[in-house]
Amino acid sequence: MIKFLDLHKINERFRVEMDAKIKEVLDSGWYLQGKQNEAFSKHFADFCGTKYALGVGNGLEALSLIIQAYGFQKGDEIIVPANTYIATILAISKNGCTPILVEPDEETFCLNPDLIEAKITSKTKAIMPVHLYGQAADMDKIGELAKKYNLKVIEDAAQAHGALYKGKRVGNLGDAAGFSFYPGKNLGALGDAGAITTNDEALYIKAKALANYGSDRKYHHIYKGENSRLDEIQAALLDVKLPYLDEDNQKRREISLYYREHIKNPLITLPTTKDELSHVWHVFVVRTQERERLQKYLEENEIQTNIHYPTAPHHQGAYVELKDLSLPITEKIHREVMSLPISPVMTEKEVQRVVDVVNAFK
Repeated sequence: MIKFLDLHKINERFRVEMDAKIKEVLDSGWYLQGKQNEAFSKHFADFCGTKYALGVGNGLEALSLIIQAYGFQKGDEIIVPANTYIATILAISKNGCTPILVEPDEETFCLNPDLIEAKITSKTKAIMPVHLYGQAADMDKIGELAKKYNLKVIEDAAQAHGALYKGKRVGNLGDAAGFSFYPGKNLGALGDAGAITTNDEALYIKAKALANYGSDRKYHHIYKGENSRLDEIQAALLDVKLPYLDEDNQKRREISLYYREHIKNPLITLPTTKDELSHVWHVFVVRTQERERLQKYLEENEIQTNIHYPTAPHHQGAYVELKDLSLPITEKIHREVMSLPISPVMTEKEVQRVVDVVNAFK
């Protein structure tokens, strides 16, 4: 069986270093907000090219804390792509703000900047582009609109660790960014974990306090905060893996390029990118009107696949208030997308097998 994502094999490469780091943390007797978190935060900020990085509990909380730190009020609007994972939208609504769903570019799956301006109102406070599936959104056009209307740009970079947009890393393309280090991400922890990156010192200081019960120092609470902290073991393990991220991303690019050059099946539409470095291929998403049949066929041929994502957010029960929105591009994408295996530990034989089986599908 060719696994969709072999997490054991991915992490086994770092076993010796990880074992040593875990022992170091255990021996220290210090498990939260210690030197491991400090080290990883500095290294991740340096990697992204930002002044600050703040380790938090997960990607959802990273986005939520940014919104909370900006002090947006109930009813304030945040523009977001309609085809994103629900966590992006949850971060908006859990802060009392209103998500304004905008259709994606059908070729890149990212927020279509040409459709944003028509959705801006007097209540709009921010644009939240998502670097979906690992590809950087069109940040120049988004940044121009944000500047024109005095809006914040909050990147959802949960799937795009290390992607480059015109020479700059995602996480350093807006006012602030939220990352997830869920185990299956390109830079994955061994549990839930996340981070905020920003060049805004005031935002960083406030978000740091909010994530620690609203406290700026022990037993002194200046905000109604929450508990969202990156623990020492996860920070240590992420710090082990970070130096290998660019190499792993390059392997993903090579597999993606091979797929795109060698999969030749008229029933399948392959993904595209305008710039190879702008995409880190967190997932390799194809489109087909024969999704159910193709997925069953691949499973029968011992190739695991996944669907990112089967149901559009505005059709989820959690957002019944959005069910009447007309979003035909988003709905079409969610009906047709399917992800093929891609990871830095796939062998050439496995990649070739995927190509051969997909090409034989009729």
